[in-house]
Amino acid sequence: MANSRFYLDERRTKNGNPSWLKIALAQKGVSALISLNAKIYPNQWDAKKEKVVNHPDAMLMNVYIQGVKRQVDTIILSLANDGELRSLSAAQLRNYIQERLDPEKAAVKNEEKRRKNLFAVRYVRFADSKKESTKRIYMETYKRLNEYAGAKLQELAFEDITKEWLTKFDTYMTKQSPSKNARNIHLRNIRAVFNEAIDDEVTTFYPFRRFSIRNVATRKRNLKVDDLRTLFNYPCEKHAQQYLDMFKLMFMLLGINTIDLCNLKKIVNGRVDFYRAKTNRLYSIKVEPEALEIIEKYRGKNYLLNILDRYKDYKDYSKRLNRALKKIGEVDRVGRGGKKVYKALFPDISTYWARHSWATIAASLDIPKETISHALGHGNNTVTDIYIDFDQKKVDAANRKVLDWVLYGKK
Repeated sequence: MANSRFYLDERRTKNGNPSWLKIALAQKGVSALISLNAKIYPNQWDAKKEKVVNHPDAMLMNVYIQGVKRQVDTIILSLANDGELRSLSAAQLRNYIQERLDPEKAAVKNEEKRRKNLFAVRYVRFADSKKESTKRIYMETYKRLNEYAGAKLQELAFEDITKEWLTKFDTYMTKQSPSKNARNIHLRNIRAVFNEAIDDEVTTFYPFRRFSIRNVATRKRNLKVDDLRTLFNYPCEKHAQQYLDMFKLMFMLLGINTIDLCNLKKIVNGRVDFYRAKTNRLYSIKVEPEALEIIEKYRGKNYLLNILDRYKDYKDYSKRLNRALKKIGEVDRVGRGGKKVYKALFPDISTYWARHSWATIAASLDIPKETISHALGHGNNTVTDIYIDFDQKKVDAANRKVLDWVLYGKK
């Protein structure tokens, strides 16, 4: 059974200063301390008789500390009689006793703790712990949550976010995000915050046991070899040629993302080395002659390419690039004003298709899956991996094989 005794805590007391008197609880071989509103010097405490001595207010202090200890012992005995004491740890016992001793203080403390562990507070804290690129994604979800729940979001406990709540939130998001897979990103972000809260023992509630997040199979975003050849050699409008050239360059650089393409700095020893924005992993790509020809055509001042010399940021350029790619094809002029009407070759195309197309064609050429994975940065891709010549030569050879097949029909 648990027991209590007085304890003069001198551990953090500076020389010449009084120390706090406390009640030490012993439960299952572990101790926990309850602070008393009493501070005395070592020579004012009689440990054997457990009483304050040589103090101007010794009588009043002894009445006070003995009264608190009787309350503590009464609570312990009551818990033991009810059969509840055995299940409590020393810390849990201390917290229970403190709440009984000072209900008002405990209520304030519990309210502070409750507010710190509300869903919105923990969500923002969780997002803040991530790197900047990941944080932006989480805060985009938070924006959607705020739009849906409004001021109520700040008062939501984890237990308020039920299966029904999530279903209604998902339905609400369809107005802006018809794509189920796009909405799933936001739902997975919410689930990640729940998982952390459970790990931190803030809640045991978990609506995702019944609310499943299932991706919908999407149409593959890739071009066949013949389609790529048609696109690469298409006599598009003069202003669209730069966009087509950039798509070709992205394909030749293993489907590099727009942000990484824009931020390339220089070519060193025939390669471009960079940290991929999405994963912050080191990446190294050999610049083949065909890619170099395009780079020379669009050389930049502060970056390898002149994209950011002409556009305010990569997002602006990415939108323009995707819009231009979707218009490549036959162009007719109709009406008095000669309005352009486009008959696009590939109306759904985007920059992502360069990456998907490279991987699909590489697989069709019997390039091993592990080499394709390494080329796309899906492996461990550590600094050590990048500079292992054997692995990197496999990727270089794979890219050359893909380009020879697409550009020249050589297998």
